[in-house]
Amino acid sequence: MIEFDGVTKRYPDGTLAVDDLSLTVEDGTITVFVGPSGCGKTTSLRMINRMVEPTSGRVLLDGKDIREQDPPVLRRGIGYVIQNAGLFPHRTVLDNVATVPVLSGWGKRKARDRAAELLDIVGLPAELGKRYPAQLSGGQRQRVGVARALAADAPVLLMDEPFSAVDPIVREGLQDELLRLQSQLGKTIVFVTHDIDEAVRLGDKVAVMRVGGRLAQYGTPADVLRHPVDDFVASFVGRDRGYRGLSFVDSTGVEVCSVATVPLGDNVSGPTAEWLLAVNDSGQPRGWLAPGSSVDGGLAESDLVAGGSLYRRGTSVRGALDAALSSPAGLGVVVDETGKAVGAVTARQVLDVIEGATTAD
Repeated sequence: MIEFDGVTKRYPDGTLAVDDLSLTVEDGTITVFVGPSGCGKTTSLRMINRMVEPTSGRVLLDGKDIREQDPPVLRRGIGYVIQNAGLFPHRTVLDNVATVPVLSGWGKRKARDRAAELLDIVGLPAELGKRYPAQLSGGQRQRVGVARALAADAPVLLMDEPFSAVDPIVREGLQDELLRLQSQLGKTIVFVTHDIDEAVRLGDKVAVMRVGGRLAQYGTPADVLRHPVDDFVASFVGRDRGYRGLSFVDSTGVEVCSVATVPLGDNVSGPTAEWLLAVNDSGQPRGWLAPGSSVDGGLAESDLVAGGSLYRRGTSVRGALDAALSSPAGLGVVVDETGKAVGAVTARQVLDVIEGATTAD
């Protein structure tokens, strides 16, 4: 458990970065600090591992004031992930990950064996261990950064805007990976971002901070979206917060209907009368064949209209609505855990479920 007890940080020039912050981060949860630039979220994070010292107040880790611990020892026991990963460019990926175990007294062989295990945990192939950071993509470097932070095997993980420097598709994949890891490892994670969508997606609790370092609201993502405490929070979470709030509406009751499919490689005698969902050999969707189309010589991806987003069965109603609205066919493709297409949903079906949930509330 991490506790901020009346914590204030004022710099010598008079700048007030954090003002009387008090909140508790529960064990095994993800707490996200979110807010505009200059609101003190990164400063608050860095006070946990004493990279920044508070002017007044206390930061407690498992009930103990962190000022009673030697800073280097404290930091080796807390995982830390930053933007652009912060890897050592002259060391291989494996040696980057092994850094903390070696500093903690492990032998090099044992540390590298542990590093190899961690690369697998974060979804990186073993052969990348011999490469240097410059030979990796941005998303791969961030995964290495997460692996290095996990190498300390500490219960606490600090993450300072770790995914902000990668493109949206890679960012979503990294978010999925973090949620997967958290479900397995149950770390106590403090995560900093300026992106409210990222905060809502990842956080068990969200701390919205305002310029001047004051805590504006602290609660579950659903509470912050549905019941902002003032105009600042309402403005920050956005006018479309009702749509974001659909992330917390259960999709039970959304009817999944059948969808006409056609395998890639098949001949399609036309003109077709309806939209057809093209699938690969594994049944995974690859795009849509528009009405009126005909294909000789085997259906190829170049013949298709790009599809919308996919809705994985059992997730929130927001994903179902987005899939339906983004589909050129007006049919949101539903997939199972393997990515295989199992049917489709329409916006009307999803809106009926949303209306029912709103009425029930």
